[in-house]
Amino acid sequence: MNRRIISFILLSCLLSIHSVLFAQSEKKSITLEDIFKNRKFSSKGVYGIQSMNDGGHYCQLKKDSLNVYDYATGKYSNTIVLAKELIPDGDTSSIEMGSFEFSDDETKILFATDEEPIYRRSSKANYYIFDLMNKKLFPLSKNGKQRLATFSPDGSKVAFVRDNDIFVTEISFGNQNQPSLNKTRITSDGKINEIINGATDWVYEEEFEFSRAFFWSPNGKKIAFYRFDESKVKEYQLTYYGDLYPEQYKYKYPKAGEDNSLVQVCVYDLASKKVQPVDIGKETDIYIPRIKWTQNPNILALYRMNRHQNKLELLLADAESGSSHVIYNEENKYYIEINDHWDFLINGKEFLLTSEKDGFRHIYLFDIAGKQIRQLTQGNWEVLDVLGIDEKNGFVYYSSTENSPMDKDIYMVSLDGKKKVKLNLKPGSNTADFSKTFKWYISRWSDVNTPPIYSVCNSDGKEARVMQDNSKLRETMTACNYSKAEFFTFKTSDGIILNGLMMKPPDFDPVKKYPVLFTIYGGPGSQTVTNSWGTFSAWNQLWAQHGIIVVSVDNRGTGGRGEEFKKCTYLQLGKYETLDQIEAAKYLGSLPFIDKNRIGMWGWSFGGYLTLSCLTKGADYFNFGVAVASVTNWKYYDNIYTERFMRTPKENTVGYEDNSPVNHADKLKGKLLLICGMADDNVHPQNSYDMATALVAADKQFESQFYPNSNHGIYTGKNTSFHLYKRMTDFILSNL
Repeated sequence: MNRRIISFILLSCLLSIHSVLFAQSEKKSITLEDIFKNRKFSSKGVYGIQSMNDGGHYCQLKKDSLNVYDYATGKYSNTIVLAKELIPDGDTSSIEMGSFEFSDDETKILFATDEEPIYRRSSKANYYIFDLMNKKLFPLSKNGKQRLATFSPDGSKVAFVRDNDIFVTEISFGNQNQPSLNKTRITSDGKINEIINGATDWVYEEEFEFSRAFFWSPNGKKIAFYRFDESKVKEYQLTYYGDLYPEQYKYKYPKAGEDNSLVQVCVYDLASKKVQPVDIGKETDIYIPRIKWTQNPNILALYRMNRHQNKLELLLADAESGSSHVIYNEENKYYIEINDHWDFLINGKEFLLTSEKDGFRHIYLFDIAGKQIRQLTQGNWEVLDVLGIDEKNGFVYYSSTENSPMDKDIYMVSLDGKKKVKLNLKPGSNTADFSKTFKWYISRWSDVNTPPIYSVCNSDGKEARVMQDNSKLRETMTACNYSKAEFFTFKTSDGIILNGLMMKPPDFDPVKKYPVLFTIYGGPGSQTVTNSWGTFSAWNQLWAQHGIIVVSVDNRGTGGRGEEFKKCTYLQLGKYETLDQIEAAKYLGSLPFIDKNRIGMWGWSFGGYLTLSCLTKGADYFNFGVAVASVTNWKYYDNIYTERFMRTPKENTVGYEDNSPVNHADKLKGKLLLICGMADDNVHPQNSYDMATALVAADKQFESQFYPNSNHGIYTGKNTSFHLYKRMTDFILSNL
């Protein structure tokens, strides 16, 4: 071969190698500071948007104004209110423009300011009303912060809760257009840790997922509300530090097998000022997980559920007399989960709900007497959410797993069941927020490797424009050499096929052997193996750049695959979940590029519980773990959640004992970091303290990190979140 040709080839090879090395050197590393302090890898969203009544426009909260825009074009239409208009009398600065709610006729706005969190879904605030017709701003009340304020249907009144009682403020304008507020107290027996009117107790808020427990009738003449008597519910005490003497906070928390609040449902008539109790039956050890007005302003609907949560009844109650009757009932050999997928149609003759009664969650249509008209969706897949009902055109919009348990797609189905259309084109995670007339919706699409793209689409799914594409984040990902996540499946020794997700280091070499970090949750109905952005975070990318393979596996008990896959863990919560994660470790350990002696796991809440279970029962397969805010003894957790899956400790003693990590501390072999917030109102620090006691008794060494004054999210106080993730990062790197 000609020497010149050989020299040219060698030079080309050297230049190519130099280019590759230079390109690699140009790649930026991922740091904890950039993730958690600079938020360099956070995706941008589309926030503060509400559809206007005309369905063709939406309002969006900006820094100094609330503006109206056109759905189709995005063009500015008008300004509803400027921040400088929101200055209370006698003050010099405007209120914050944060959380807001329009009256139904869009003539008034309710702003919540100085919000103060209580629990996960509850808060109290100073509410202000802004009247758009008179350009007047005035406080809802001056006697302390309020909770759950909401307009009546005609916008003339606002109901709210304070000190566990319900109040109604009537709005009128007198001379010189000055606002006049006439306040009526609906209830007067509210008392902290005893009686709650119009709001939920702790366990209803956490497990039935709502906090406002009063509801205006369609004509605004009545208010239906819950009354909780929690006087017999046992208290739990949290300690807050920072002052000379720590503050002791007590609240009612019913643990597994313990007494619940006694619940009543009542209807208040604004004209007569009388309270009418609703007949919910003679049995008091029950749940009323939802109430809702039908289209008839005198008929209230209620869900009633037994303590075991395997029998659900839908009752209709007469608001005048309180009498009720059952129109629908459902029983399940395992349990029934409550959701908000029940809607009474405007025609007043029909209602929709979702049920798992054929083994998968689907949508059903009934007449008002409770007779099933038809099943609108069916198949071996799950309806995830009912997104809206367009009665005018006869369609129900919903999201489902029809394509794959890992995907979320948007469909519409006709109320007569004859037509079904898939709206989105791309596989991945699709959501839709519809305008009030269903002419438009804001779409959010992502997949496991692509940050969200927000678009405006018409009701047929055709994209009109892109609102946010996160292009800057995608550039940052490329510059920082992001790894691609890959889906995989494997079969366990029991013949169960499980779905998993894996992210390899960016410079992956199949000849090398890599350590593995499991990132898991695994709780009932959850999923971590989804084709959506955020499944693997920038923190996971940091592990990959340190030469660690990151893995997540959805065990039995998780969602998206039907009732039997999800509910097979009944009475043995944690058993099959742990076995499946052990099977995943065995499978991965058999792969040629994985070091089976360096497999770790980390998780939070149920994920923390599962980490402890795997490190004890699966001690031969996991050599280290980080358990954050973990349940360690199922007897310590709340009764609605725990009994749904386990019944009571008295009924299922063996199930509770066998599946509580505190009873298996002596099996620990690997390294453990135990973390909790010392003011966690959800998973009490008692869980971690008792786990520590059991480990000490078993002579097992471990590391721990406790955060004073932090709740389940562990973020209270200066630098707490960053400190937490740095602590976990250092521990994981030292063990992998």
